[in-house]
Amino acid sequence: MSDGKELQQLIERSQAGDIQAMTDFFGNAHPADIADIIDLAETEQAQQFFAMLDVELQAETIGYLEEARQLQLVLGLSRRDLARLFTEMNSDERADLYQELPEGVQESLMPALATAEREDLRRLTSYPEGSVGSIMTSDYATLHPSLSAKRAIEALRAQALDKETIYVAYVLDENRQLIGTVSLTELVLANAQTKVEQVMRPEPVWVSVDASPSDASRMVADYDLLALPVLDANGMLVGIVTHDDAFDVQEEQATEIMHKASSVGAMVGSIKTATFSMLYQKRIYWLVLLVFGNLLSGLGIAMFEDTIAANVVLVFFLPLLVGSAGNAGSQAATLMVRALSTGDVEMRDWASMLLKEVSVSLALGITMALTVSMIGFWRGGVDIAMVVALTMMLVVVVGSLIGMCLPFILSKLNFDPATASGPLITTIADAAGVVIYFAIAVAILPPLV
Repeated sequence: MSDGKELQQLIERSQAGDIQAMTDFFGNAHPADIADIIDLAETEQAQQFFAMLDVELQAETIGYLEEARQLQLVLGLSRRDLARLFTEMNSDERADLYQELPEGVQESLMPALATAEREDLRRLTSYPEGSVGSIMTSDYATLHPSLSAKRAIEALRAQALDKETIYVAYVLDENRQLIGTVSLTELVLANAQTKVEQVMRPEPVWVSVDASPSDASRMVADYDLLALPVLDANGMLVGIVTHDDAFDVQEEQATEIMHKASSVGAMVGSIKTATFSMLYQKRIYWLVLLVFGNLLSGLGIAMFEDTIAANVVLVFFLPLLVGSAGNAGSQAATLMVRALSTGDVEMRDWASMLLKEVSVSLALGITMALTVSMIGFWRGGVDIAMVVALTMMLVVVVGSLIGMCLPFILSKLNFDPATASGPLITTIADAAGVVIYFAIAVAILPPLV
């Protein structure tokens, strides 16, 4: 990981015309570290750094950069240099970048590419966004089942430079039907004359090209795969999803869930490159909506003004109690949203999860009630202690149930359960907590004289 100090040193070397020092650094650095340097630099400086890399290193480095930075770099290249870069890039990264290019640049680039790259690019970009086809790569190694282990190793050696991985090869018949997989380790350990079909693993795990990327990433994780084969409707192998692509999908999903859990809309690109307008638009909608939601708490307080006037000490406990309701609800919602998104919990599990949440939240509520009751007794005597203790127990249970049930309800209505965000749950639980608190106070405390 590179920092600002290292970047400043490189800029100074560049300004001093020390090209050899710059070349030495880029020649020995990992592409990820080079990407860090380029990412920290201003646009013009970043383009100069990128131009100093040979085309193979450019192709490796660009995959570590955000889309916005990728565009800044490639739009400054000539058509010839851009075509050379695209030829060296991994097929999936090439397709992603191509789709971000302006239409005029796309039309200019296509004729400059070789026929194989051009057809591969057209095929990969034809799959709809949000499908496995849009994230898969066509750089995979294949073998025929009749090859001997010795010949298979030689075939993998010949394919190695152009493939994303040769540690797992895909065994295809004459119709490109996937009939098995074989690892490089299995081929190396096998007798030289043993046929691939004798050491391959038949009926491998696969995913449909039309499936969602989240399904593919989950399968990669569940089956601990280096890569997951992707088949079309006819059972033909059309690509693979590698473990690093699956990790990227999981990272994007986790980021999206975190944004929604904070009532922030889906972000395009990174927050560092986001414009003022985008950040404003992604945040203002929920903030305004939650303002009206918080009015419910105000209305609840207004309904019990006389009770508050007679027992001012109740105000001392108000933030504590409604805050506990919101916190309990946020905890339950976070656990449930994550469980639903990973498939750990499904709609049919609602009843069992409800019973479990009731028992857990009741235990939590009782524990917290015992704690707060001592403060209540100290501040206002036995009656106030009873009010705050009973309220604490009920608001924790109610807040937890709201947080647990809302993701299920949204999922049932075909909305994203992640919309059950922390601020939304907190707003609803706060309003419920205010009403519960003062209703209990009216029932227990002596009436006004």
